[in-house]
Parts: sequence; C-alpha cells; structure tokens
Amino acid sequence: MSNPLDWSLLSGPIPVVLLVLTTAAFAALLADRARTWWVWKAPTAVGVGVVLTAILGIIVDRWWQPFPEGLPTEVLLWMGVAILGVTVAAMRLPTLSWGRRAGALGCAVVVGLTGLNQVNRYFQSYTSTRAVLGPWLDTGTDFKKAAGSRTDLVTAPSGRMLADVWTAPAGLPSSGTLSEVTIPGTVSHFNARKAWVYLPPAYRADPRPELPLLVLLPGQPGTPRDWIDAGGVQKVLDGYAATHHGLAPVTVMPDATGSTIGNSLCMDSKLGNAETYLTTDLKAWVTANLQVAPPDRGWTIGGFSFGGTCSVQLAVRAPHLYRTFLDLSGQREPTLGNHKDTVKKAFGGDEGAFERADPVSVLATRKFPDLAGRIVSGTTDKEFTPQLGVVYLACLQAGVDVQMTQLPGGHSWQVWRAGFVQQLPWIAERNGLARR
Repeated sequence: MSNPLDWSLLSGPIPVVLLVLTTAAFAALLADRARTWWVWKAPTAVGVGVVLTAILGIIVDRWWQPFPEGLPTEVLLWMGVAILGVTVAAMRLPTLSWGRRAGALGCAVVVGLTGLNQVNRYFQSYTSTRAVLGPWLDTGTDFKKAAGSRTDLVTAPSGRMLADVWTAPAGLPSSGTLSEVTIPGTVSHFNARKAWVYLPPAYRADPRPELPLLVLLPGQPGTPRDWIDAGGVQKVLDGYAATHHGLAPVTVMPDATGSTIGNSLCMDSKLGNAETYLTTDLKAWVTANLQVAPPDRGWTIGGFSFGGTCSVQLAVRAPHLYRTFLDLSGQREPTLGNHKDTVKKAFGGDEGAFERADPVSVLATRKFPDLAGRIVSGTTDKEFTPQLGVVYLACLQAGVDVQMTQLPGGHSWQVWRAGFVQQLPWIAERNGLARR
C-alpha cells in the first residue's frame, strides 16, 4: 500500500471524501428546529458569507490586485464555500454547548479544507500531501557538500553531443540533489529570497561533464520552491538523467519577485532591479559556484505564467546570456493588472522606458536569428493563450526559432508540468547535451 502522504489530492477518493464530509458538515451546521434559526439566523449567516465573498472578489480584483490576472470565477466560488462554512458555524456557536461548539468548529474546518482543495484542483498545484508539506519534509542537501570541489571537465567536440562522449563512472548516484542557496543582489541590490539548485547525478562525477544551465522561474504569486513542490522538477530531471547516463541540465530556481505576492515585472524599474539580478548577479554567482557550459553554448531560461513572461523578456533583453527560452502560459507583456497602472507605477508614466523592456516591443525593433524558444499554453486558457499568440507572431517576425504548442488544461500546473516534460528533450538537444 502506498504512503498516505502520496495519495492524490487532485483525483481519486480524497476529493470525493472531502465533498461528502462537507455536505454532511453543512447538514450538521444547519440542523436546528428553532424557528429563529430558520427565520433570520441561517439567512443572515448565508447573506454574510455571500457579501464577504463578493467583497473578497472586489478587493482582490479591483483594489489590492496582488495578481496580474483576476481570480477565476470557480476559484472565487470555492473560496465562498469556505467562507460560508465559517459564517454558519459562527452563527451557531453562541447557542451551543462547549462540546457541540467543538463539533461546529470541526465542521467549519472540513468545509474550509474542501474549499482549499477545490482551489488546488483548479490550479493543480499540489498533487499530494507530500507536495504540500515539501518545505518541511525536504529541506535539501547542503550545497557545498552536493557541489563538491572543482574538477576537470568532459566536453563535447564541435558537432557532437555531450552524451556521445560521456561515460558514466561506476557508482554514480541514481538521483540528483536539491539545495537551498543565497544568490546575493550585489549589483542590483534586489532583495531576493533564497534560491534552489538541482545538481544531476553526473555533476558528482570526477571528472564531471560540462552540463548546460537551466534557469526556472515561478509564477506570481509564488516562491522559488514552486518548481520543486508543485512542479516535481527533481522527479522530471532525475527521470531524464536515468535514461541519459546521469546527464541532465544543472537547474537554478531563483527568486524573481522578492516576496510571495510581489510583482517586480522582471524589469529594472522603480519596483526593483529584477532584470539586473537575474542576469548580472545570477551570472556572477553561477560562475563562482558552479561548473557549467558557458552561456553561448547552453543557458536556458524558462518559467510559467509570470515566469513565462519573464523568460521571454530576459531572452530578448539579454540574448548573450539566455539563447533559449521556455514560455509556459506567459502574458503578452509584463503587467500589474493593466497597462496604464503598470507604466505609471514602474516608470512614472514613461511609456518609452516601458517599451524598452517590453519583449513584444523589443522584438519589433530587432532580429534574433540565434534565439530559440518554445511557447506552451492550455487549450482552455482563454485569457493567456490569445496573448501568447501575439508573442509567438512577434518572435516569428523577429527571426526567432519558435514553436507554439497547446496542451489540455487551463492556466494551471496540468499544463506547466506537461509542458516542461514535453520540452525538456528539446532544451537538452538545443544546448548540446543529448539528441532527442
């Protein structure tokens, strides 16, 4: 029998059981023969829940705007279910004994958990409880221990792949390592959170192969660990390494926003120097701490949602550093919610300053014959897929080697996980690691 921590939160019995328990919880919370309960207390609790949900939607979409896109209706409805569980329980508590109060609170917790899991099912962020508890269950390997000391490098001659000349030594580990590291904003002064680094099994060989570098960015809101806990990046990269004699890209997952709900626009602006951090500071750290192929032979940047937009930005702004990009459900342009507010808040209303950093605007003024990228969107992602179409056409017109693919799903990890798995062999081939 599998470990309960690995049971699916997205399909199978757990979502069904939670829905059944929530139905029972609401039945228990609403069960009361008193006329006052049905005349005004229950309607009041429901009314308050509806009003609070509406207020939440207005605050998030029109005032606070922590996300560049609005809350999907389905997500808001399930948040409303969770709120309703709290309001109904709160209305019942004053008339209940202490024992029944505990039961009412338990019912509210069940409803809240169901609402949260339904939101999770929409975005498909956490496949299991293990993924939810990832930051506590897996704190990673000490980076200095994982990276070891510098060694001689095995390199591929011109026209050949690294896999053609690499022979895995005996005793090579079957899996790579994940380590939390600090990448200081020495030049940018960007206040970044800690990053994560994946080192494939072959990196621990001596001599080690000169592996390509892959930089993966999260969405917004998000954290550098999202690719680990929600994206399962280690499992994907270990799987690739298992069929390529331990070879896989060295992968760095840095911070691009400064906080969970922060939005740097991935630009150098009044909001912070995120672009300089992800180019100058990151390059300096990689050069000092890792042995990887140089940028002109193998650096790729990729990400989902905000991170996808950012990957195109940096590829066209710093093609000397990132010659390959992977855009998973990114946007047409960096945004704080709308174009006018974005330009005002980030550049004091200077449209020209914004356009110099906006990827579609840059693509309209230059040719990029040495740049290659892959764009992936969801078939039911009605907001982002049309925007990606604009980016795709702009890339084509600028001479970028680009392809656009649609996968089943919406703006969620269902698309982003599958898109990364689909494009990883292309990234590896593009950067001289192994042929598809």
